[in-house]
Amino acid sequence: MKKIISLLMVTILLIACISGCASENNNSQVPGESNSKQGTQQEQENGSEPTVLKMWIFNDVNLGYWDEMEKGYNKKNPDNPIDLQVETYPFEEMHNKLQIAIQSGAGAPDIADVEISKFPNFLRGDIPFADLTSIVEPVEDVFVKSRFHIYSKDGKVYGLPLHVGATVMFYNKDILAEAGVSSDDINTWHDFVEAGKKVKEKTGKPMFTIEVTDVFTFFPMIIQQGSDFFDKDGNVIVNNESNVKTLEFIYNMVHVDKIAIPTPGGNHHSEEFYSFFNQGGSAALMMPLWYMLRFVNYMPQIEGKIEIKPVPRWTEDGDRSAGMGGTGTVALKSSPVLDTAMSFLEYSKLSVEAQEAVWTILGFDPPRLDVWDSEVTRQENQFTEYFKQDIFAVLREVKDEIDSPNVVEGYAEMCDLVRQELMFSVISEQTKTPKEALDELASAINKYKQ
Repeated sequence: MKKIISLLMVTILLIACISGCASENNNSQVPGESNSKQGTQQEQENGSEPTVLKMWIFNDVNLGYWDEMEKGYNKKNPDNPIDLQVETYPFEEMHNKLQIAIQSGAGAPDIADVEISKFPNFLRGDIPFADLTSIVEPVEDVFVKSRFHIYSKDGKVYGLPLHVGATVMFYNKDILAEAGVSSDDINTWHDFVEAGKKVKEKTGKPMFTIEVTDVFTFFPMIIQQGSDFFDKDGNVIVNNESNVKTLEFIYNMVHVDKIAIPTPGGNHHSEEFYSFFNQGGSAALMMPLWYMLRFVNYMPQIEGKIEIKPVPRWTEDGDRSAGMGGTGTVALKSSPVLDTAMSFLEYSKLSVEAQEAVWTILGFDPPRLDVWDSEVTRQENQFTEYFKQDIFAVLREVKDEIDSPNVVEGYAEMCDLVRQELMFSVISEQTKTPKEALDELASAINKYKQ
């Protein structure tokens, strides 16, 4: 039977559809790697046999977080402890494995992490995830609400967010200073372009890099303006007038104003880009806040030289951020211990303790707003040491300006086409105008959805 399942998995991986938008998680895992334990400390101490909760994830970086959540939950529930058994699989394999388990009605975990671009695939027909609205409603007002919306359908919440994914601007202070530019004077995108001209003139370096094989330049810039790839009803709006003008603006930064260049390596997760920015290759970088870990891990030479600021506005009162990327934690309706699974999720994803751990363990921006003012956020860690600033001061400044995309059917395919075709054809090859490329993209997705 194991051989049959293995062959089935290989077949499905070979014919899997295009993958969705990249997120903060891009690590490889050993298939089936687990932190399951032989017995538990709780069982030995109080004689209460723990409830086994099986969980699947696709990023082993998060194992430490879940270990702490298990300990915290058991401390609060000594009479009803759990034994959290986490298995880690590579990204595509885990999501395909989950689909197979759901369709076959056998072998599904109790809890799973589902990446944002894969989430719509599970919201068709009979939704296999438990409705989590009852545990969200009591605390919804203290969270960034848009981060629940991306894992919802018909007013019901099916996934709990890991982070806000607030998009920010990272400025190289040394380059700006050499050009006589202050980031405090950059309020709008017009200001940004004018500052970029000074940087280019004084230092010979570009102000900005444009991703041509990922979504983290174009996507947040349209979300800032209240636009999107799809509307709330799932209709394709990627080629609307606002998006065309935005892509024209990006094109002009590269080919008219000449203050930006296509990102070395294509995107901001490439080794080529890490080396480029680490050596002071450009003055500014726009990415979600979870990108901080990339600075710490891959760009040590510019420690202390980078300043985090809100993204420039499009209008004098426009938004200065957008929520990008994401992972929704779900409970499976088929779980024989669903009540315990939901109780654990309520603690591990919504409690103050859990939200503080999102920052202290993972370095992500927690979606629970009252945590942004807690003492924990003022304590030093690797991120405050690297950036040498109050990172949450930036978050508090834009907390009401962080909209998230409409995650609907076709979302993953749309993001993939943006990565593979849209930006490269318009920015790098210049073979299509922004309007031509966006019209073709809209047509392709509409055909896919038929």
